[in-house]
Amino acid sequence: MTHRKLVIIPTYNELENISDMVHTVMNLEGNFQLLIIDDGSPDGTAAVVKSLQTEFSDRLHLLERQGKLGLGTAYIAGFKWALDRDYDFIFEMDCDFSHDPKDLIRLYNTVKDRTYDLAIGSRYITGVNVVNWPIGRVLMSYFASVYVKFITGLPVKDATAGFKCYHRSVLEGIRLDEIKFIGYAFQIEMKFTAWKLGFKLIEVPIIFTDRTRGQSKMSPKIFKEAVLGVIWMKIKSVFSPYRLNQSGSI
Repeated sequence: MTHRKLVIIPTYNELENISDMVHTVMNLEGNFQLLIIDDGSPDGTAAVVKSLQTEFSDRLHLLERQGKLGLGTAYIAGFKWALDRDYDFIFEMDCDFSHDPKDLIRLYNTVKDRTYDLAIGSRYITGVNVVNWPIGRVLMSYFASVYVKFITGLPVKDATAGFKCYHRSVLEGIRLDEIKFIGYAFQIEMKFTAWKLGFKLIEVPIIFTDRTRGQSKMSPKIFKEAVLGVIWMKIKSVFSPYRLNQSGSI
């Protein structure tokens, strides 16, 4: 059986990376399709995608939004777009090559037989596999996951990871309109929600390499959202148990 696979990449000012990323994903084995969700990048990122659509007309898609609306809302829009078009497996990935596109194949191979429902590209499952990050950021990221596990019980060593492969049943089962957060807390909330709903998660070891082109989107506001959001998620799970979306099933 041939599965339909869609890679979702949100972008904001990724002119330096977008062309190389599109060509790299398009040249992978497995006939991956790609959805770029651009939040009105003033550097012309969307224009580059449009020019490349003539080369990859059936596999490269673009969703343009007006203004910088946040990572979480971009992925929610992408998930709905994918479900409406009957994709079987939906991936999250950054545009800056911090995630190696070749690892898309490894994530897919981990879940394609449905032993697992969600594969997470993990920086910390076999130690600390991070390249070119300052030690302060490595420690912040690592202990953020320790903090998440301590507060919520989520059995994931890389809770803030943004490199993932979902089977569509996970996204159908989650009430996407009720996902609250937009930054790194979004990544935690999606994993926590999938776990609470009974879906099977697995971490796949990857090597994460910090971007060499373009600017990071990390900010203190995003970090604060993640710290406080974890507490909110735990409290919510106690007083308002998670329920499958009516159209979803495990």
